[in-house]
Amino acid sequence: MNLQPTIKYKKVKNTEEQWTALYCRLSCDDDLDGDSNSIRNQKMLLQKYADENRLRNIKFYVDDGYSGSNFDRPDFKRMMDDVDNGKISTVIVKDMSRFGRDHILVGYYTKYYLAEADVRFIAIYDQVDSETNPDDDITPFKNILNEMYAKDCSKKIKAVVRAKGNSGKHIS
Repeated sequence: MNLQPTIKYKKVKNTEEQWTALYCRLSCDDDLDGDSNSIRNQKMLLQKYADENRLRNIKFYVDDGYSGSNFDRPDFKRMMDDVDNGKISTVIVKDMSRFGRDHILVGYYTKYYLAEADVRFIAIYDQVDSETNPDDDITPFKNILNEMYAKDCSKKIKAVVRAKGNSGKHIS
């Protein structure tokens, strides 16, 4: 992955024409038709925050059923394309773990990529706002913990599958 910013600098002149991107992600869906319960709750929270803070031109980007441990997610890519093309002024997520769980890439996107594109980044529950607190020192540690959580869950799932297999139970 190329970590150099590739912003096209085609900023829309009028900020009224730019979007506020509300990004939702959940690693596994709950087999409901349409959005999972968690995605619906994230959407409601993000919409409420945007409304209360008078953020306009709302556009949802949703990756339901995609891991946060990589950034190869369809709507994340679509959102970054819109950032590159100057269509987005603000990105809002519920918390840092919804944006991603790879602390290096999360830091890259939030501290450098979005900043270079002049895009405000907000993580509501983690109280991260690149406009009001650009030098937040605790966020990188939260990102590391988010990544460790994902790795720990992966180890536990593999151990359960291995134990089932060793006991003769079906694992596929």
